[in-house]
Amino acid sequence: MASSNSSYRSRPRVQGHTAPSFIERRSRFMRWLRKLFKGTDAGVSNGDHSSVTGGENTLHKPVKPVDDQSKGENEDLDHAIALSLAEDAKKPNGYKGQGNDDDELAKAIQESLSMPSSQPYQPVQFFPRGYRICRVCHNEIGCGHYLSCMGIFWHPQCFRCYACGQLIHEAEFSLSGSNPYHKLCYKELHHPKCDVCHEFIPTNRAGLIEYRAHPFWGQKYCPSHEHDRTPRCCSCERMESRSTRYISLGEGRSLCLQCLDSAIMDAGDCQALYHSIRDYYEGLNMRIDQQIPMLLVERQALNEAMEGEKDGHHHMPEIRGLCLTEERTISSIHKRPRIWGNRILDMRTCPQKLTRRCEVTAILVLYGLPRLLTGSILAHELMHGWLRLKGYRNLSAEVEEGICQALSHMWLESEVMPGSTTMPSSSKYASSSSSSSSSSWMPLSKKAGKSDIDKKLGQFFMYQIAHDTSTAYGEGFRAANAAVNKYGLPRTLDHIRLTRSFPI
Repeated sequence: MASSNSSYRSRPRVQGHTAPSFIERRSRFMRWLRKLFKGTDAGVSNGDHSSVTGGENTLHKPVKPVDDQSKGENEDLDHAIALSLAEDAKKPNGYKGQGNDDDELAKAIQESLSMPSSQPYQPVQFFPRGYRICRVCHNEIGCGHYLSCMGIFWHPQCFRCYACGQLIHEAEFSLSGSNPYHKLCYKELHHPKCDVCHEFIPTNRAGLIEYRAHPFWGQKYCPSHEHDRTPRCCSCERMESRSTRYISLGEGRSLCLQCLDSAIMDAGDCQALYHSIRDYYEGLNMRIDQQIPMLLVERQALNEAMEGEKDGHHHMPEIRGLCLTEERTISSIHKRPRIWGNRILDMRTCPQKLTRRCEVTAILVLYGLPRLLTGSILAHELMHGWLRLKGYRNLSAEVEEGICQALSHMWLESEVMPGSTTMPSSSKYASSSSSSSSSSWMPLSKKAGKSDIDKKLGQFFMYQIAHDTSTAYGEGFRAANAAVNKYGLPRTLDHIRLTRSFPI
């Protein structure tokens, strides 16, 4: 009984001693927690902020963060936490649950102390007055909405396409310099279109715009048109556009409408041109006494004559003319054919037996080519005939083709640029046979007004001769042209006769 009373009395002593201590510690914790959280809340405003209150700008001054509080308060807080932890360690097992709560609370406080006193924030950036100026209206952009790209600013109502003038609402747009465009408007203006199919030229696998372009005419077209059998003019080399139709000459040849205007289609037109070029040679003191027949033929007849020619190795890669030295029967164009739609009809040919009366049997020229191109071919082949008639034998292909191309280029230059020095002077030609022939060699530009397209075609044919790099004939022309320009034609020909080479 005594022991039970003693035990009963001891229990209130234990509770009476620990309860005030626990309450006291709790009150300490609450006081320090209030200080702690009060300082943390204040630390969020670390910096200067301007806020609008009642229509006026108010500048919030910075508040000291928790890190700037007195060291004494921090030491007291650490001391209180240490005492609490020490007393909790002496508690009996009956207070284990509450001790765990205190441990968790102390751990939470410790973690809060290790956290930064204020959360990081992005400071407000202030721009000087006049920093944002609209690119279109040139007014300052205030605090409202605006658009910017690469340092350029716009009001939303000023952000319009430079091409169509409409507002740009799309998320993606194109910028050229400082001018914005709708993507479709920019593509319509700056993306190259094919001159053949009139569609936008597609990009390749690398995402780049790839196209072909003629070096003289500048015609741009999709690479696929080189393999889809798109017709190409056999004279000027331009491709047929989808908006126009070329004339089919048969034998795989097509002719554009511009080249068709001056095309030589029958023997009568070709004979007049042939005599004009003979007179041109005579003006250069290169008279041809023999009457060499000239025939206008189709491609098949020209190829057959080429195969049977013994000395037929001095010719251009694409055969358009031939200086014939063998006796043959050739089918020549007899009458001008009719054009129906985009085809040639009623082509009439007649066989003609050629007999050799001198070193040259005949000159053959492909039909259906423009006047200037046909004339340049005749000038080329007539030079072959002149060399053979004058005894220039055993010349290399580079020398013979080079000087023939030089004479062809000179004739074209006299037609396209009649004031050039390559045209024979009137004083030299005054001793020619008749005044009628004198008018025949006169360039077309003097006898009748030459159209701009004829001049352009003549310049292109000259370009073809001067920029031929596919064969040795191009090198031969450049050597012959340099020699003629430096020494003159007579001296160049004399040097060729003696050395079978060009003077250097």
